[in-house]
Amino acid sequence: MNRAVKLIASLLVTLVFSWWAFRETDWHSQVASLKSANYLWVLPYLVILSLVHVARTLRWGCLLSGMERVPFRKLNEASGIGFMMLLVLPFRLGEFARPFLIAQRSSIRRSAAMTSVVLERITDGMSIALMMRVLLFFVPAEVPEVRYVKLGANVMFAVFGGGLTFLLFAVWHQARAVQLVRATVGRLAPGVADKMADIVDTFVGAMRQLPDRRQMALFFLYTVLYWGLNGAGMALLSRAFGLNLSLFQAYVVMAVLVVGVMIPAAPGMVGTFQAAIKVGLSLFVPASVVNGSGLAYANVLWLCQTVQQIGFGVVLMSLGHLSFKDLAGKLGNEQQAANKEQQAADKQQRASVPSA
Repeated sequence: MNRAVKLIASLLVTLVFSWWAFRETDWHSQVASLKSANYLWVLPYLVILSLVHVARTLRWGCLLSGMERVPFRKLNEASGIGFMMLLVLPFRLGEFARPFLIAQRSSIRRSAAMTSVVLERITDGMSIALMMRVLLFFVPAEVPEVRYVKLGANVMFAVFGGGLTFLLFAVWHQARAVQLVRATVGRLAPGVADKMADIVDTFVGAMRQLPDRRQMALFFLYTVLYWGLNGAGMALLSRAFGLNLSLFQAYVVMAVLVVGVMIPAAPGMVGTFQAAIKVGLSLFVPASVVNGSGLAYANVLWLCQTVQQIGFGVVLMSLGHLSFKDLAGKLGNEQQAANKEQQAADKQQRASVPSA
């Protein structure tokens, strides 16, 4: 799939979810909510977002410590700039930013750093899926949106749980795991199977460099702190719009939001973000409120998170005398090189198959 097709597909996803989120909007009520909101609550929320960034950065440092203890300044640069690139770059190019940046600031290989990012994703996916399943027991079953949220939780648990199970299997039975990939995926796409086999090998190698028990305990502690602060911040900002979400309600909305923004969309998560907040709020708030002050809250929440991530990234990039254009170009070149290697592997594989 070339870049043009990917861009069109992501824009279509954004348009569809934006239409769904705002199709029943009470624009008069939303504008009135935006005008009357108490924006003093934005200041403590931005402080909480800064603490979230610190927790997320220190958590990543714990995973990397098995390979190298990276000083906080270098770790913070790679983390802040990397998350900004993930937010603003198309085609998921930002996924490679943190591994690329930390490899420039340490002796850690990019492939090993990428494995740490995968471990973070799996941990977060499993944490949110479990949190959602537990919290949904206390949400009234008569709310229509509950079934969609439960479906999302089940899908999320299946995806991340299945991925974790397979990767743990690969740690103990590396050769069998690679053989399984080639026997299944290889039948349909040999080139993809080769790439997946390389990922498994890289992952297993990185798993054998996991940090000690103290660092792993800190990793899980920072994970709890990271998500705890996120939910608390969402509850805090809801007071600006008179929604006054409880911590329980805020954590449910946060979990729904995480599931929503996993859907591939255009850079910035526009559309999927607002749609997910709308679904989450619908579990506790009447539709008339959701389509007015609820969506006003969703837009300000999105804006605060976007400004914070981009702001941190721009400041750290400026302090490091880095160019956004150059960095984006290098990431794009890396992806193009990886695609060319994939195409060459596919071509070689097809050439090696005897004709009938």
